[in-house]
Amino acid sequence: MVEGAPYGRIAVVTGAARGVGAAVARRLALRGMRVALLGRELDSLRQVAAGLPTEAHCFEVDVTDEAALQGAALSVGARLGPASVVIANAGIAAAGPFAACEASLFDRVVEVNLIGSANTARVFLPQLARTRGYFLQVASTAAFGSAPLMSAYCASKAGVESFAQALRTEVRPAGVGVGIAYLHWTGTDMIAALDDHPVLRALRSHQPAPARRVHSPERVAGWLVRGVERRAVSIYAPPWLRLVQPLRPVLPLVVSVVARRSLSALPAEELERTTGVLGAGGAADLRARGAVPPVPPVPPVTPPQT
Repeated sequence: MVEGAPYGRIAVVTGAARGVGAAVARRLALRGMRVALLGRELDSLRQVAAGLPTEAHCFEVDVTDEAALQGAALSVGARLGPASVVIANAGIAAAGPFAACEASLFDRVVEVNLIGSANTARVFLPQLARTRGYFLQVASTAAFGSAPLMSAYCASKAGVESFAQALRTEVRPAGVGVGIAYLHWTGTDMIAALDDHPVLRALRSHQPAPARRVHSPERVAGWLVRGVERRAVSIYAPPWLRLVQPLRPVLPLVVSVVARRSLSALPAEELERTTGVLGAGGAADLRARGAVPPVPPVPPVTPPQT
């Protein structure tokens, strides 16, 4: 993908066990790139790797575990060579009122989406500097206008956008490119769960017809990989989203008005019933963390007073 010669170069994709991550890995492999697949579900990663036409290696790793991620980066370099493309795609989501969401779940969404992306950049930047490569941060239109009942997800996606913008300027002297991908409705299991939520379903129903359309992971992957080939600063999936950028100052107000109407029609019990993690990826993350003894809650502490 660098200097117009994709063949034999190395791509790293996080969150590659399914959905957009798996589809991007397939597209990159079809362009001759060897691929490192990173994720929480080793069996699923192996299934994706088995269908690729080029060499692929799988690494079961939690992107929030910097030491483990550093080990994966070293293994990628040793087995395949230094990465020339790194796609920070790993992410989870949770829906429901902020007050009803467990603090640990809120924190985990931010940790995976934001801290995990920063960890991914940190451990692979030395390789990207060697190859003068390209880092793609997968964001969302959730960074455009924050939707109620998705506070952790929206905060994390706004955070990764700002992180990538800052990183871009810092690493430009080293010849490393940084892009941000803005994804809208994409046909993953996360979206299926969103449509089961009454308010989020209502928010989507109030969007114009083109904005309601759900695009397959394969089609989204095509847009992303074309952006990778151009080392694009911004990638929009679908492409018409670039027309929305000038309207970003008014989008939070529009979302707020529509959300208030939808929220007012629903009882609080209905909102709490649909609170929790979304999609198989988020469920897999929670299952993997279930093997770790839970941290007991910290009792309130009275601060020093005068």
